[in-house]
Amino acid sequence: MDLEDCMSSAGEEEEEDYYCSDRDSLDDALENEESDPQWAPPKGSSSKVITKESLLAAQREDMRRVMELLSLREHHARTLLIHYRWDVEKIFAVLVEKGKDRLFTEAGVPILESHNSDSSVSTSTAMCDICMEDLPSNEMTKMDCGHCFCNNCWTEHFIVKINEGQSRRIRCMAHKCFAICDEAIIRDLVDKRHPDLAEKFDRFLLESYIEDNKMVKWCPSIPHCGNAIRVEEDEFCEVECSCGNQFCFSCLCEAHSPCSCVMWELWTKKCRDESETVNWITVHTKPCPKCHKPVEKNGGCNLVSCICGQAFCWLCGGATGRDHTWSNIAGHSCGRYKEDREKKSERAKRDLYRYMHYHNRYKAHTDSFKQESRLKETIRDKVAVLEGRDSQLRDFSWVTNGLYRLFRSRRALSYSYPFAYYMFGGELFNDEMTKEDLEIKQHLFEDQQQQLETNVEKLSKFIEEPFDNYSEDRIMEIRMQVINLSVITDTLCRKMYECIETDLLGSLQFGIHNIAPYHSKGIEKATELPISWAAKSCNAEKRHKLEDTTNGGTSESDRPSGSGSSDEIGFSSLKRARKDDGFGDSMFDLNLPADVIDRN
Repeated sequence: MDLEDCMSSAGEEEEEDYYCSDRDSLDDALENEESDPQWAPPKGSSSKVITKESLLAAQREDMRRVMELLSLREHHARTLLIHYRWDVEKIFAVLVEKGKDRLFTEAGVPILESHNSDSSVSTSTAMCDICMEDLPSNEMTKMDCGHCFCNNCWTEHFIVKINEGQSRRIRCMAHKCFAICDEAIIRDLVDKRHPDLAEKFDRFLLESYIEDNKMVKWCPSIPHCGNAIRVEEDEFCEVECSCGNQFCFSCLCEAHSPCSCVMWELWTKKCRDESETVNWITVHTKPCPKCHKPVEKNGGCNLVSCICGQAFCWLCGGATGRDHTWSNIAGHSCGRYKEDREKKSERAKRDLYRYMHYHNRYKAHTDSFKQESRLKETIRDKVAVLEGRDSQLRDFSWVTNGLYRLFRSRRALSYSYPFAYYMFGGELFNDEMTKEDLEIKQHLFEDQQQQLETNVEKLSKFIEEPFDNYSEDRIMEIRMQVINLSVITDTLCRKMYECIETDLLGSLQFGIHNIAPYHSKGIEKATELPISWAAKSCNAEKRHKLEDTTNGGTSESDRPSGSGSSDEIGFSSLKRARKDDGFGDSMFDLNLPADVIDRN
């Protein structure tokens, strides 16, 4: 094959750069694909694993950026981020485009020129505009927006909103006031009456970083591992959690590129419901009017009898008697047979054959992938035999690298068939391209798919060879074949992805079909987010607290309603997360829903 000849020389030249040396044990390489330096993800991984311990640190990092840019307190920064779905770049863009006042107003952040951080009321008594009672000033609380009501009314308002699931954005009670209430005041007032509800409020604020953030999603592993994944750039990607689960970040299904999320959803539904088989049964059978079981016609007469004994007309499905002639049924008239029924039957049969063509190949490659996944143990045994020989061959990394290249190529090949089924089936893209253009692109894609399939099968053949029984010369021949075929399949996979992204999906008018980009080293494994940011944040809070005290700021003991400064808010949430209320040493068990936390 010409492509092999072209890639053979390239494979020899790139062998040293493309394949790593097997200085570590093969056991480690086989147990963890990414342990091999060649296949390890880049140091600057674009996806991060957020655990229960690092969730607070990740949230604080984004808040710190907003606080430093806009000189805000912590709860105001959180209000901005929740409103803009934790998109810091969007906040900066809105700031430049619309200005600070518009930015704050839309998010519900008070923009008073000089607000008093002390939430207590200066006069000895004051009247609450909600309950219309005169109360002492220590029983009144004023928000940053300037509205003041009694603590009892505030508490009732907060309890109702938390129970309604609006913990993340609780607005002021005043008429036409859209300011978001201070989370420290909410926490302090609710905690005095319902401590469990205050914990629920903290949990909702913490989880808002995941629930409201389009770049952060829970790992869909079953059972749930408790981790979340954050991506930095493109949400149309495939990632691997630290628990080992690989999934599509966009739709949270299994990794399915080069098949788009829409296509994969349609394909799984078709395979699950066997819709084409049902369609064939619908066209080729008729339900009995008595027992409603499907009946297939096996003769030329239009009078059909069900196994239950009921006779009915095949043309209209109506129940009849058994008396009939070649021309009519006694006491029954429903018109003549229509030609479009025959065309409908042929079309259903053609659609079924087409579905079976793509499904059989998809299933065959999926089964091959499962079988080849069991080669790890076999490869380990073969290499152990060769290492026990008195031979000059010591580096067997080409076996491991070739095996993982086979896994990745086989996987991409199997998902290319569902893509082709919908891409060239005429169901999704009737109005997008002409029939002639579709045929040309189909031939182009199928040529590349066939080349990839041919070389994948060759690579599989050489990997499965019993090379532990061969001579050194024969092993060197297999080694060169595996290295060359690995380079070839990698190149063909990349070209197939480029064809899909540029020539097929890239030419569509509506870009609803996006696929994860091709990575030669496989699906990127997310790295754990460091939690050192939390310590940095605490140090910054201490400095701000000292500055506030030096500048005559009000201490926590002077604030009966618990508004606090932004720094004290940070300490409050940090301490609350660490105290032991039956949750163990962790902040919250994020695997449990809020109602379970409440019951506990």
